[in-house]
Amino acid sequence: MNEEKRKKLREKLPPEAVEHMKAARAEMRKGMETILPPGFLEHRRAARKEMLLAFRSMIDAAIKHTEEKSA
Repeated sequence: MNEEKRKKLREKLPPEAVEHMKAARAEMRKGMETILPPGFLEHRRAARKEMLLAFRSMIDAAIKHTEEKSA
């Protein structure tokens, strides 16, 4: 769901409902952390960073290729 749709949904909901949803999300996250093996979140963060670095490398290579074609 994009930010515009979220904003529209939040405008339609009573503030209490939004707060309950935020609290439920936080509790769900805590619950999932108890189920997941130790170190999972750290590995997930590291893997996400590596994926972002890979995308950065691809973008940098595409920019370089475009600049070389222009020159």
